[in-house]
Amino acid sequence: MRLLLVAATAFEVGDLMSKVKIQNSKEEGGQLSTVNCQLLITGVGMVATAFALGRELAKNQYDLAINLGIAGSFDRNIALGDIVEITEDTLAELGAEDDETFLPIAQMGFGESVFEATKPLTDVYKRAILQQARAITVNTVHGNEASIQKIQQRLNPQIESMEGAAFFYACREANVPCMQIRAVSNYVERRNRDAWQIGLAVKNLNTFAVELLEHLKVKKL
Repeated sequence: MRLLLVAATAFEVGDLMSKVKIQNSKEEGGQLSTVNCQLLITGVGMVATAFALGRELAKNQYDLAINLGIAGSFDRNIALGDIVEITEDTLAELGAEDDETFLPIAQMGFGESVFEATKPLTDVYKRAILQQARAITVNTVHGNEASIQKIQQRLNPQIESMEGAAFFYACREANVPCMQIRAVSNYVERRNRDAWQIGLAVKNLNTFAVELLEHLKVKKL
């Protein structure tokens, strides 16, 4: 099985990179010796993610792509540091405003904005049963009480990132099975850096990623 790990920043997968030997290292990724696996660092945001993935998937074939990253949570039942499996992700801003009403791109007849994971985590790692969640992907992360209430009323998301839906879209267009794993670093609220738990989220994300790679090393797929 050829596996592609995708992260927006090296910081989010730093422990993984230090514990798993990188071969043929280059600026945008390297070969992981644990399994037949490539690591792609795309840069932050949906545009950078779509471009980097489009270029990579046009040149190389993979059996599975996994997006790893940290994220904010609207859902207070998800604890800071928890890892979730994103099953559905929406490009929340793709559409048009009609005064106070938002028109999704699908309603306008010009495309779509909702994308889904195509490979459940339990298909490759049955012991890793994570909470599943719905996410939105945005260019501007929410930090204003009025806009937070508005997006909750419109889409009722649990998780927010800046890359997830673009990752799902690129993988679908390239016909590559995909999944998205996120660790919650903060709650979506008025910007409050003192309450963030980025270190805990990164630690838990990398611990899980290493365990997953160790499992895939011995599992025949």
